[in-house]
Amino acid sequence: VQLQASGGGLVQAGGSLRLSCAASRDIITSNAMAWYRQAPGMQRELVATITSGGTTDYKGSVKGRFTISRDNAKNTVYLQMNSLQPEDTAVYYCNAGRIYSNGYFNPLAKWGQGTQVTVSS
Repeated sequence: VQLQASGGGLVQAGGSLRLSCAASRDIITSNAMAWYRQAPGMQRELVATITSGGTTDYKGSVKGRFTISRDNAKNTVYLQMNSLQPEDTAVYYCNAGRIYSNGYFNPLAKWGQGTQVTVSS
């Protein structure tokens, strides 16, 4: 299974973007979902997660600016990104998997190509 993120682009600092991740109904409804990002020269990092029940969690500097949500009817997970900053520039990926009680997310799907988000200052 491979999930494909879309919706990236070039935006000025302070702007907003909404990323989308479409998958099969089974994938969306049966798994926790997550957004990751990878900046140039950096390791891929977890950004946000959402459980099948809708509980969300955010990592680091995106708290208060990014919102992860899911629309099971559309088999889609979203990442609304507001107040974007140049340091948010990265390739963003989505994945499905399992969240453990300590907050660790275990991605289960193959990584897709991701979607590029570039924030200019």
